[in-house]
Amino acid sequence: MAPSIIFIRDRNALGQEISGYIDYSHRLKTEGFDPYFNGKKRLLPRPTDLSFYNWETQVSTSNASTNYQVIAENSSGLLFKNKTDRKILNVDPKASPGDNSSRTPLQSDLYSQVIIYDHITRRKT
Repeated sequence: MAPSIIFIRDRNALGQEISGYIDYSHRLKTEGFDPYFNGKKRLLPRPTDLSFYNWETQVSTSNASTNYQVIAENSSGLLFKNKTDRKILNVDPKASPGDNSSRTPLQSDLYSQVIIYDHITRRKT
């Protein structure tokens, strides 16, 4: 599985706008996804994900995952460094996502905004 990152912006149960970047394969390994796939639960960013921001409380967190290192203090904005090939994934919508990476915005009735970032790792042989 390619180490994809999902950006989600929406409102939490308290009606607060939240956004964040989720390492999809990391979450799949650490949490059961049946409630999300069955539509019983909505996938929302958490403070334990790669990046999380609550727009009302201004709580901001960032965490490394098994696939990515977070580079937050950067003039280019938020970046993610893949731990396998060390390539940078740039989530700035005005910039290229980087080598071997793609950005796919999705239309959704469930979320305010969803973007999938796919990164294909080039394994050394």
